Amino acid sequence: MAYRRGFDQQQQPQRRILRTQTAGSFGEPLDSEVVPSSLVDIAPILRVANEVESRNARVAYLCRFYAFEKAHRLDPTSSGRGVRQFKTALLQRLERENETTLAGRAKSDAREMQSFYRDYYKKYIQALHTDKPDRAQLTKAYKTAAVLFEVLKAVNQTEAVEVAEEILEAQAKVEEKQQIYLPYNILPLDPDSQNQAIMRYPEIHATVSALRNTRGLPWPKDYKKKEDEDLLDWLQAMFGFQKDSVANQREHLILLIANVHIRQLPKSDQQPKLDDRALTVVMKKLFKNYKRWCKYLGRKSSLWLPTIQQEVQQRKLLYMGLYLLIWGEAANLRFMPECLCYIYHHMAFELYGMLAGSVSPMTGEHIKPAYGGEEEAFLGKVVTPIYNTIAQEAERSKGGKSKHSQWRNYDDLNEYFWSVDCFKLGWPMRADADFFYQPSKELEVDKEKKKKPYTGDRWIGKVNFVEIRSFWHLFRSFDRMWSFYILSLQAMIIVAWNGSGELSSVFDGDVFKKVLSIFITAAMLKLAQAVLDLILSWKARRSMSAFVRLRYVLKAVSAAAWVIVLPVTYAYSWKNPSGFAQTIRSWFGNGPSSSSLFILAIVIYLSPNMLSALLFMFPFFRRHLERSNYKIMMLMMWWSQPRLYVGRGMHESAFSLFKYTLFWVLLLVSKLAFSYFVEIRPLVKPTKDVMRVHISTYQWHEFFPQAKNNIGVVIALWAPIVLVYFMDTQIWYAIFSTIYGGIYGAFRRLGEIRTLELLRSRFESLPRAFNASLIPEEKNENTKKKGLKATFSRKFDKVPSNKEKEAAKFAQMWNEIISSFREEDLISDREMNLLLVPYGADPDLNLIQWPPFLLASKIPIALDMAKDSKGKDSELKKRMNTDKDSYMRCAVRECYLSFRSIINVLVHGEREKKVINEIFSIVDDHIEKGTLTEEVKLSALPSLHEQFIKLIDYLLKNKREDKDQVVIVLLNMLEVVTRDLIIDDEIPTLLDSNHGGSYGNDGGMRPLNQRDTYFSELNFPVTPQTEAWKEKIRRIHLLLTEKESAMDVPSNLEARRRITFFSNSLFMDMPPAPKVQNMLSFSVLTPYYSEDVLFSIDHLERENDDGVSILFYLQKIFPDEWTNFLERVKCGTEDQLRENEDLEEKLRLWASYRGQTLTKTVRGMMYYRKALELQAFLDMAKDEDLMEGYKAAESTIEEHSKAERSLLAQCQAVVDMKFSFVVSCQQYGIDKRSGDARAKDILKLMATYPSLRVAYIDEVEKTSEDKSKKMVRKFYYSALVKAAPPTKSIDSADPVQRLDQDIYRIKLPGPAILGEGKPENQNHAIIFTRGEGLQTIDMNQDNYLEEAFKMRNLLEEFLKKHDGRPPTILGLREHIFTGSVSSLAWFMSNQETSFVTIGQRLLASPLRVRFHYGHPDVFDRLFHLTRGGISKASKVINLSEDIFAGFNSTLRDGKVTHHEYIQVGKGRDVGLNQISIFEAKIANGNGEQTLSRDIYRLGHRFDFFRMLSCYFTTVGFYFSTLLTVLTVYVFLYGRLYLVLSGLEKGLSTQRAIRNNTPLQVALASQSVVQIGFLMALPMVMEIGLEKGFRTALSDFILMQLQLAPVFFTFSLGTKTHYYGKTLLHGGAEYRGTGRSFVVFHAKFADNYRLYSRSHFVKGIELLILLVVYHIFGRSYRSGVVYILITIQIWFMVGTWLFAPFLFNPSGFEWQKIVDDWTDWKKWISNHGGIGVSPEKSWESWWEKEHEHLRYSGMRGIITEILLALRFFVYQYGLVYHLNITKNKSILVYGVSWLVIIVVLSLMKAVSAGRRRLSADFQLLFRLVKGCMFITLLSVFVILVVLTHMTIKDVIVCILAFMPTGWGMLLIAQACKKPIKRAGFWRSVQTLARGYEVIMGLLLFTPVAFLAWFPFVSEFQTRMLFNQAFSRGLQISRILGGPRKGPRASNSE
Repeated sequence: MAYRRGFDQQQQPQRRILRTQTAGSFGEPLDSEVVPSSLVDIAPILRVANEVESRNARVAYLCRFYAFEKAHRLDPTSSGRGVRQFKTALLQRLERENETTLAGRAKSDAREMQSFYRDYYKKYIQALHTDKPDRAQLTKAYKTAAVLFEVLKAVNQTEAVEVAEEILEAQAKVEEKQQIYLPYNILPLDPDSQNQAIMRYPEIHATVSALRNTRGLPWPKDYKKKEDEDLLDWLQAMFGFQKDSVANQREHLILLIANVHIRQLPKSDQQPKLDDRALTVVMKKLFKNYKRWCKYLGRKSSLWLPTIQQEVQQRKLLYMGLYLLIWGEAANLRFMPECLCYIYHHMAFELYGMLAGSVSPMTGEHIKPAYGGEEEAFLGKVVTPIYNTIAQEAERSKGGKSKHSQWRNYDDLNEYFWSVDCFKLGWPMRADADFFYQPSKELEVDKEKKKKPYTGDRWIGKVNFVEIRSFWHLFRSFDRMWSFYILSLQAMIIVAWNGSGELSSVFDGDVFKKVLSIFITAAMLKLAQAVLDLILSWKARRSMSAFVRLRYVLKAVSAAAWVIVLPVTYAYSWKNPSGFAQTIRSWFGNGPSSSSLFILAIVIYLSPNMLSALLFMFPFFRRHLERSNYKIMMLMMWWSQPRLYVGRGMHESAFSLFKYTLFWVLLLVSKLAFSYFVEIRPLVKPTKDVMRVHISTYQWHEFFPQAKNNIGVVIALWAPIVLVYFMDTQIWYAIFSTIYGGIYGAFRRLGEIRTLELLRSRFESLPRAFNASLIPEEKNENTKKKGLKATFSRKFDKVPSNKEKEAAKFAQMWNEIISSFREEDLISDREMNLLLVPYGADPDLNLIQWPPFLLASKIPIALDMAKDSKGKDSELKKRMNTDKDSYMRCAVRECYLSFRSIINVLVHGEREKKVINEIFSIVDDHIEKGTLTEEVKLSALPSLHEQFIKLIDYLLKNKREDKDQVVIVLLNMLEVVTRDLIIDDEIPTLLDSNHGGSYGNDGGMRPLNQRDTYFSELNFPVTPQTEAWKEKIRRIHLLLTEKESAMDVPSNLEARRRITFFSNSLFMDMPPAPKVQNMLSFSVLTPYYSEDVLFSIDHLERENDDGVSILFYLQKIFPDEWTNFLERVKCGTEDQLRENEDLEEKLRLWASYRGQTLTKTVRGMMYYRKALELQAFLDMAKDEDLMEGYKAAESTIEEHSKAERSLLAQCQAVVDMKFSFVVSCQQYGIDKRSGDARAKDILKLMATYPSLRVAYIDEVEKTSEDKSKKMVRKFYYSALVKAAPPTKSIDSADPVQRLDQDIYRIKLPGPAILGEGKPENQNHAIIFTRGEGLQTIDMNQDNYLEEAFKMRNLLEEFLKKHDGRPPTILGLREHIFTGSVSSLAWFMSNQETSFVTIGQRLLASPLRVRFHYGHPDVFDRLFHLTRGGISKASKVINLSEDIFAGFNSTLRDGKVTHHEYIQVGKGRDVGLNQISIFEAKIANGNGEQTLSRDIYRLGHRFDFFRMLSCYFTTVGFYFSTLLTVLTVYVFLYGRLYLVLSGLEKGLSTQRAIRNNTPLQVALASQSVVQIGFLMALPMVMEIGLEKGFRTALSDFILMQLQLAPVFFTFSLGTKTHYYGKTLLHGGAEYRGTGRSFVVFHAKFADNYRLYSRSHFVKGIELLILLVVYHIFGRSYRSGVVYILITIQIWFMVGTWLFAPFLFNPSGFEWQKIVDDWTDWKKWISNHGGIGVSPEKSWESWWEKEHEHLRYSGMRGIITEILLALRFFVYQYGLVYHLNITKNKSILVYGVSWLVIIVVLSLMKAVSAGRRRLSADFQLLFRLVKGCMFITLLSVFVILVVLTHMTIKDVIVCILAFMPTGWGMLLIAQACKKPIKRAGFWRSVQTLARGYEVIMGLLLFTPVAFLAWFPFVSEFQTRMLFNQAFSRGLQISRILGGPRKGPRASNSE
């Protein structure tokens, strides 16, 4: 951005500033990151100063002083932005520090520096080198040492002291190492890092070795070759690529090849040798598009491989490296894939020439690259010229406001390279080539005056396609569909009109002949299409090839010929023709009749269509024909469609074709049958009747009294029906998609587990499903195991069996999921314990250990059953079996076995052991025989249970002092067993065991004092106390003591939804999981601009107008999660959180995770890493590691992390290879340098997640070298940063300083953002992504750990063929997580959910038209990287950038699928205004899509049925919405015509007027769309499928009660307005909605500004139409149908006028109403002007509202004027209905205009008088006004007295003249320039303001009236927030505000 300097500064003489001269006042401490961009080089010095400050303040001071000097050298004139302020602040700091540090100085500065440097070198560098070096810390230490030396040198120079020799030696080492130890991204490629875990992978090793094979390469003569140089270094030296770009692409290429290598080739040998097959795979993908391009243009590809086998690998690597280097530096050219092909074609040819040693025929020397190899040669000489062309074209677009035809967008520039003409550019490229030519500015200005588009003589102009604003694009793109509808309509009307009206009458000869006339219509439509093609492509004629032009002309000529031939032959097919056929015959002579000639003409006419139909049946042939490059084939296809690089052979397989054809045939048959039998046929007879009646008297001045057949009436009757005929396919589509989507979803097993109850019942089969889906199959597993018991029996062999390993794997993944729920505060500690499964298998238990939530309360119940069993074993068994599940038996068995195992661990004494074993064997024996209840007295079990609990309590504490108590408990237990439980069996008690025969005779017990000899050998406290033991004790304690059933665990609704969806998805069809090292690698990319990163405490506690803070709001919306959070951080109240900084940080995180923040998104995406690390551990772990568990491995991470070979290090290494996450924070550099909190929060995120990478666009200012000029130039870089290793200040325990470090900085040719912001932001960062898949994630998304486990399964889809080819985009389903905030958010989330599930399911299969609808889709990265990226970025036309990626993928032969076994969270807007802005943006985007080349190409290149799918699921939906509203207008204007002309009165007896059934059906169809039925159907089906149909029904009813129809009707208006406006005038723009969730009250003025034109004006127009119809209408007056028809239109009017107030929180609160009124008055009366924002003044807003007309062009203005003419109809019709006008003469209308002119003149006079007289002639002016008022009053009284004017007349006058004034206003706005010149603009403004005031009052009055009644406000609150009420939200308190402050409320 350009900027102005506020003041100049005298140029200072360049001189050295001495340290003693630094004077100034005290300044604030300096942050080392907050540095102006022109001084960015001093940041490292300031960082070091901060680091060393605590150890040696003087050294820190010297560093800062040196930084100041350097700053002065960098920008001596302080001309950079912010430099002067920075220098001043630093100077102040230095002055302060100089005094304090001088005092403590022991020796001179030079000595101080030298000794400090020595210390640092010893302590940090040498010490780090001894042990295993920590590479990150070493990198940092070398960097610091280098800076310290730089400062030391400067200080020594000042004091003229020599630098000690040892220091110079040390620095030489530092210098050398610093070149090696650079910050790296994923792979440390320096020699010292060879034994890092990731570098030990043989595949990486092999790739690196292959890259370093530079044998035989001709290096430049003077090149200094370093060791370890590789092929990419050579390419850099030869072609001049940037160093960092080479480093970036080196890593990219190594990872790409290594990943493919691992997957393709199972490890046979560990010898590091790169396999050719891996290279071939990558090469094939990378060059597929390039080879196709060469083939298309008929050129040989430049990929020549040598004949010598040894060189092939090197050559392949060079070709791939060259492509990636070109792509990596191409900047905005990446959006132009064929432009990159052109550059690559020439550079690869040069590469081949150099390697082959070819000699140039021109110079006779060896071939050298055209642009040389000096630094940045490629950027400066290849990229920049093309970039500048893009930038100039973008500038000419005037921010997207120019017409599309006046500038070339990315597509135009890229498509220049689709023709052979592109080779005229030459290589090196000619600077004077037409491609680079821009019309000069003067030319443009000149053309502006003449209002003609600029067509410079040599300006290429648009290429292949012109985007022109017109509704005709809809017909042009989908002409086959419109022709089909028009011809069907004609045929149906002919059949209904002639004969009986039965369908069979079509076989009647004459009727059939008449039906054949549809071919004449078809020919006319073809002609229209051909003419339209010519007109709309006219501006692209310069770039078209001669063949294409010829085709367009021939198409038009042949269509014109058919338009003559068919009618003529038709005329001759009749014996006695009538009407037009007779006229034709009279022209051509009355020859003999012959119908065969007409039939022959039709057959010839249809022959191309027959061929198309034949090819349609065999898509394989069609595909082959379209892709063929043979001349004969091309000629055949040339006529059907012009040859184009994209869109060839997009046909699906025959089976897919059959599926979607069947879908559409059924749908069209239903639609046409409905239209014929219900709408068309019943209307024919009434129409005939109307046409027979002759009307002679009219109620107005009729211009055409002689018109026959009442043609006006017929049009009024048929128009709404025809519109509905064209629109209602959308309704049928909704019905069919609901049915099909539901059935398909059920077959995909959606919603099988939808409640906790179902989860419990299916839990037994869950582990098996879990392992089948998520655990890779072992090689030796031949069959998938069936049966849960088989899979999970826990017999413990010496070597763990596979079953145990599977159980352990399930347990670890399941527990990790439950732990993540706990970390997210979805569950409490108790719930977590109930949900966890034991980590390892217990060797003593031969059974499955289910999670305790299944077994809770089973033991107490079983005890009760046993107590009441009355000694009957069978009865007890029966009672236990009636238990619905087998979990009770599991619980009992587990407790019994655990009891035995615990006793065995505790008791070590021989005799005790013997007795205990005997008891257990007796019990086992009884269990086996089934005699347990008979032989054992079970009623004694509760007392044993009691003792056992006591024992477990002691074991939990495990304290030595409890040993005696444990002995007593054990003896008590023994006593209970021997005395009460086992009665009949002889049990040797401890007293009569073999050890003591002397006790034999004594049957009683010994005295107490002898007890201490029993259980003397006790293992208590238990040692060793392993994790497994602790877990076992905790678990048994839970089972014994948990008395409450855990039926509602987890209780949190979100936790339930997630756990049920996850469990359900395991039973769905997904590809088997590969091992992590064999999976496809992928990246996640998130574009971020300036949204919230992390809520600050201040932001959380700031109260809004209603006294509500975000924190209070969140606590009320998520009460259970708040409680869980307090429990997790071990705080009782909110106040305790404030006592500790760490806790405060946790609070910020807790709140941020519940908003739509970057923190939430990053946490979600980093779950991928967590999941993959665990999965890698499970893949790699040896049996003993596996049994110990991942937790154990994780806990020893500290010891392990040093050992690079440790299991955990290997896991992390493999995950590094497979996954990376890049957030593209466009503004991060600017934010960081300005000290913005967002940058600090992003840094915190990088520190929390070390593998997170942030890419940003860095703007660096550099001052001119020429000191006489104060020139500042801006340079732009794509930078990638990561968190630097944490550094404590040296020798100090100060807090860790967090910094980032640059990994790559790649210079750009200029500003990166030339088109739409988000795609440009993605594009600059895409070079830093890695892997074969790329998931695009938006800033408002979230992810879940359990879903992340399924990612490797999902990526396998890329390897599966779907219909013959692998997919290029994998679609995922989303869960909208913002639905709980308010009723509106709930509607929105339901609507969105139905689209991302049932909607996209159907689009993907069977319709095959799913595109890319925003994120979280996963792209085939290499496919899209070579075909223009993952979005399109041209300004305005690509406003909905995401869907164009889908269009592009489909057109380039890609395939998009949809997968529902995995989901990602997504946030949506929650307030009406946010939702409306979002819908406006989407409607704008669809308007632009309608004009786009992509839609045109899809419409023409899909087959007929797929084209229908494409239409109705993209722009057709919006056009149908527009038709819905248009139907109401056409109906009401038709009625207005009938009423005002008097025709309705004259025909009132006719059925067509009185009771018109088809019209009622048509309007009913319209209302179905209007109230959101199209949305509701799929919504109900999806909720039914996933939550049950009872829930769906109750949700549906609840939505109606919460006024969902009002919301949908309102939303209809939004879509219609913005879609229509975009097509007519443009004005589409990105609209940021802001993603806040606090429900706030929107001011009346805000609502008025937002909805005035889209809803209020249209609502008032419809209101006037209804009122006029109500006053003068005759028909239907009492009919029920009238009421129904008008009620839905009244409903629409009411909704459009009052919905914003209805859905506005506190919308009916009296105090708010008063404030709103004051605010609105202030706004409406404020004057505008330069710099006054639309929010501040009505005038500015009004000017902005019609600004689009300035850019709309002549066509748009004429359309606007024509549309405005409708407002004059009212006056024309109504003046004849006044009591005072008896005459029907045209003069009456003339007089009415005279009245208008008089009134306007009076108003003008008053305003002129106010300006001129009010100051000096105040009294005179007031007298004149008084006279005028009296005169007007007199005229009114005379009219009342003489002409009997009534109140009705007054109302009619208002209804007549108000619309006229509005119409005049609209015309005046359209003709602004002439009116301004005429000097009437101020008057127009005044009139407009008057209208706005009237509209404001109309809207405000009812709202204010309702606000009088307090219950209205209460009702509104209940309606708006019902969802939140059911979740415990006290909204009344929220909106009333917790006046005591949020803390008080919480601690109550």
